[in-house]
Amino acid sequence: MDVKVISLFPEMIRDAAAWGVTGRALDNGIASLGCINPRDFTTDVHQTVDDRPYGGGPGMVLKVEPTAAAVAQAREQLPAGAKVVFLTPQGRLFNQTVARELAELPGLALVCGRYEGFDERLVEACADMELSVGDYVISGGEPAALVVLDAVLRLLPGVLGDALSAQQDSFSDELLDCPHYTRPEIVDGRQVPAELLTGNHADIARWRLKQSLGRTWQRRPELLAGRELTAEERQLIEEFLAEQKAGGD
Repeated sequence: MDVKVISLFPEMIRDAAAWGVTGRALDNGIASLGCINPRDFTTDVHQTVDDRPYGGGPGMVLKVEPTAAAVAQAREQLPAGAKVVFLTPQGRLFNQTVARELAELPGLALVCGRYEGFDERLVEACADMELSVGDYVISGGEPAALVVLDAVLRLLPGVLGDALSAQQDSFSDELLDCPHYTRPEIVDGRQVPAELLTGNHADIARWRLKQSLGRTWQRRPELLAGRELTAEERQLIEEFLAEQKAGGD
């Protein structure tokens, strides 16, 4: 996958993307990353990329021309079928489903906002889609771009050391992940669940699914709202809740 990030602070992207999963994807040639700075497309000595908002009010708004030129360059450099994604609070909520959709693309341009955001005409003219990483305020689109970049690149074949890792992560099946444990077997009196010590793969898989379903039911019930639970899944949730109640007693 070829990725371009349009940002006024490209160093933030390059430095952070060099580590961990994204760094591995880039080092192994599974993905490529380029940063494009809208300031490079300005024509004044101050490299002005923002201006006061029409109608008044605090803050500054990103001008159309520099960012539009940066997006145009990104489109020229990206393969056919690539998408331009603006990171905005008004966008579609980014989740694992969206990450999987983006991972199918040959290329991706992530456009980072700053200040009070983009001139709306820029979004209308240049965006294939808008994405939001959540209902909170951050100072710019760079952290959001890094979230999207990490979530998408880790889904590409060959990025993770174990291909099953991505399949078993939280939200991979629209469920929260099950608890995980490693050595030693007992820590401060807390023991690894007996089911994980049996060596019976079917029992372990059933226990893990039960924990995922139960945790999702308790902590993120909205994730199950559109899911048609099977009879087995309903039984597992009932078992989980009964075990939780017994443990609380």
